[in-house]
Amino acid sequence: MSSASNTTVSTGGLPSRRNTELAMLVFAVVIPVFAYANVGLAKDETLPAGMLGYGLGLGLLAGVAHLVVRRYAPYADPLLLPIATLLNGLGLVLIWRLDQEPTITDPDFGGDGPMAANQLLWSTVGVALFLGTLMLLKDHRILQRYTYISMVVALALLVAPMVPGLGRQVHGARIWVALPGVGSLQPGEFAKIVIAVFFAGYLMVKRDALALASRRFMGLYLPRGRDMGPILVVWAVSLMILIFETDLGTSLLFFGVFIVMLYVATERTSWIVFGLLLSATGAVLVAQTSPHVGERVDNWLHPLALENDNVTETAQVMYSFGSGGLFGSGLGQGYSRLIGGIAPKSDYILATVGEELGLAGLMAVIILYGLLIERGMRTALAARDPFGKLLCVGLTGCFALQIFVVTGGVTGLIPLTGMTMPFLAQGGSSVIANWALIALLLRISDTARRPAPAPAPSLDAEQTQVVRA
Repeated sequence: MSSASNTTVSTGGLPSRRNTELAMLVFAVVIPVFAYANVGLAKDETLPAGMLGYGLGLGLLAGVAHLVVRRYAPYADPLLLPIATLLNGLGLVLIWRLDQEPTITDPDFGGDGPMAANQLLWSTVGVALFLGTLMLLKDHRILQRYTYISMVVALALLVAPMVPGLGRQVHGARIWVALPGVGSLQPGEFAKIVIAVFFAGYLMVKRDALALASRRFMGLYLPRGRDMGPILVVWAVSLMILIFETDLGTSLLFFGVFIVMLYVATERTSWIVFGLLLSATGAVLVAQTSPHVGERVDNWLHPLALENDNVTETAQVMYSFGSGGLFGSGLGQGYSRLIGGIAPKSDYILATVGEELGLAGLMAVIILYGLLIERGMRTALAARDPFGKLLCVGLTGCFALQIFVVTGGVTGLIPLTGMTMPFLAQGGSSVIANWALIALLLRISDTARRPAPAPAPSLDAEQTQVVRA
């Protein structure tokens, strides 16, 4: 005699979708290879000599990453890795395309030489860190043990560029550290991940106290005075970063992620209002006292003003977007060299996308970023533990805010911040840190999507069924 199970715990779960991931990875490798060939045909009317090596290298990185995900995170989201691979591959193509312009690579014109090979090397290091994170971090909840250690590490990374003899000032911003044998690294890119870990652990413990309200004013629940301490401390630290390092991007990212995570943890709209007010106050104060930040604000307000009888880089970027039209001039056929220096490969790489791929291509890239952010937030909703939810929101929020401030700065929506476009722009620190971020999202996703374990058989229930039979 058979009897129906009386348990409500489902042992079934979402399919692993690893084959879907593999199919998407094929497209994520093939599309950049075709783009690489397109640039070569446009510049020299022949297929580039390095196309085969580039395709094999990108395919090898994607294949190894897929095998590790299949082994160590079999239930992870199937779209995160393909989207990251596609963006990284397109970034390598764009940097190689810009390397073909002598006025961009020539040091006499402010260039730093060809950088595509170096970017491929940094991408390999980033994928290696991605693999190590997945293999060594079996459970994201382990990170909760290091909440306050993460705070110390994050502050050390943020302060490092201000240390005499270690920090370097480049283009008015002191956000780099010089490491012998390695070159320059940007600690802020790694700090954003560590900060998200600290905020997730801290807010999980303190969210009930921060959610308490003392009074209601104009439809908003105002927080208690003693609960204002954390937000004021984070605001003060972000101002210090802005004042001493003149790093507008990291300051916005640091404070913005905290406000987003605070809102998610407490569900109090008042924190968003206070955060915006403090951000606006700090921005006005620093813009009036810091020449570097004031100059960026002035360029934003007057983009077409002449500088030394020449149009500014901001104006050239506007012309690039305008000349691209709907479908662009074609890869390799734009005039990004007119922007000058290393900016086309870093701050303004979206201008090349807009000019050579047009509005359609630019929107396709933005949609890829949007999909990655959506999958991150979807993972946060599916996470089964509060720390995982907050950490996933923090990591995805970091990514989303960075996309917003970079895209907004290049398109003229907000002042330029100097941050790099994740995976797309030149920068070793950025690509390494973002691969680690994707690995953490995959780890949380695997835990959230993993089928629930089957309930242990109950001896008493079995004996009862035998008696009834």
